[in-house]
Amino acid sequence: MGLQVETHPLLAGVPHGFFGSNGGKDQFGFGGPGDGEAVRALRAAAAQAILAGGRLAAPHQVHSPDVVTVTEPWTDAAETRPVGDAVVTATPGFVLGIVTADCGPILFADPQAGVVGAAHAGWRGAVEGVLANTLAAMEALGARREAIVAVLGPTIAQGSYEVDPPFRARFPDSAERFFAPAPEREGAARWHFDLPGFILAQLSASGLSKIADMGRDTFSLPARYHSHRRATQAGEANYGRQISMIALP
Repeated sequence: MGLQVETHPLLAGVPHGFFGSNGGKDQFGFGGPGDGEAVRALRAAAAQAILAGGRLAAPHQVHSPDVVTVTEPWTDAAETRPVGDAVVTATPGFVLGIVTADCGPILFADPQAGVVGAAHAGWRGAVEGVLANTLAAMEALGARREAIVAVLGPTIAQGSYEVDPPFRARFPDSAERFFAPAPEREGAARWHFDLPGFILAQLSASGLSKIADMGRDTFSLPARYHSHRRATQAGEANYGRQISMIALP
């Protein structure tokens, strides 16, 4: 189907991929524009590209810190999926998926233990603990923290992420290094928030040493990625989502 997908060498040997918008043609989120059945079919095709015969397990995301441990299949439909913002499994045959449109998609693997995970980390999920919870859920399945590999996929970059004082106030003073001053606007202070840096720092602080960043800015690459912020600034009624997937080999 000509899907646009990227992989990372840190996850070599583990079926995975970060799927992009393919020039805006591909839209992977049930909450995004387009017919729901077409979205389901596209998601299924992407899952088959990752693992032939695999069953997609992608949760209903709500910007929470909650993790779903996948042991049984579910129907990939808009209204029936488990609610959460990360998925983990030690069961072969599942393709874990999470959708994003500026937030950070993180794929995790401990190939030796046979455990994989995928997390959706916007600022809220990252602050509230979705990354730490994902690691804990993987450890509960037998993964070892020192062996877990994590790769951050396409995410809005700091220079594209302007925030205001109420946003800045949600973070402790210890997060100051992730905020770069930006020109005042409408008489109020502004900053550029480094979401990728914040995510990578949390992963490192959690004890991971094998971490990588794809370094793709969703906002500034309209031919490759959907972006909630870009769509909002353009006054668009809705916005598309990309999807990131990982499975056990």
